[in-house]
Amino acid sequence: MQLTAEHVVVEEGLQQHYEVIKELGDCHASLGNYDRARQCYEEASVLAPENAGAAVGLGVVELQLANLDAADRAFRRALDLDPACGEAYAGLGMVRQHGGRYPEAFDLYMASLDKDADNLVALLGLFQSSCQMGSFAKVIRYLRVYLDRHPGDTSVLYCLATLLARDGQYGEAAGAAEQILALEPENAEAAALLEEVRRREPVAETPRP
Repeated sequence: MQLTAEHVVVEEGLQQHYEVIKELGDCHASLGNYDRARQCYEEASVLAPENAGAAVGLGVVELQLANLDAADRAFRRALDLDPACGEAYAGLGMVRQHGGRYPEAFDLYMASLDKDADNLVALLGLFQSSCQMGSFAKVIRYLRVYLDRHPGDTSVLYCLATLLARDGQYGEAAGAAEQILALEPENAEAAALLEEVRRREPVAETPRP
């Protein structure tokens, strides 16, 4: 079928309308107006049924309302529309985490980060799941990849310092905590972690003459 100028104008108009309604849904969701946000996302899905963004937004709303089954369906629909949607994988990870299914959540967060290494929701979810499971090596790697791009993110630095300490890497944990304190001298959590790490860190023996 040959597209006419009129078709192009209509398509562009629908896309712009979708974006406006989707952003309005995001705004309502951030303010806690979940019923209104749901209405916006559902309307946006009708305007652009091939776009995964509204389905992700709807999943987030249902998750905030603790409707885990509805959230799961929405995130799965987003993945059906866009198999490379890192946000949908992160959303499914949150659903599993809320249900206490930490190994499944861990794998879904990993899948999300494979699509988008800067997805902070997936990164922090991976950290929380790893603390429940006692599995740190893969998470430490992803935290470092993120910090290479965002070296001033002290919340992620604190996660890294915590995991390094739990993994027995006290010297590196102390270095990460000191880096936080260089950026935020009044950060009490980092100061407490640094003090704890220094207590645990083995004291190097003085060589005998």
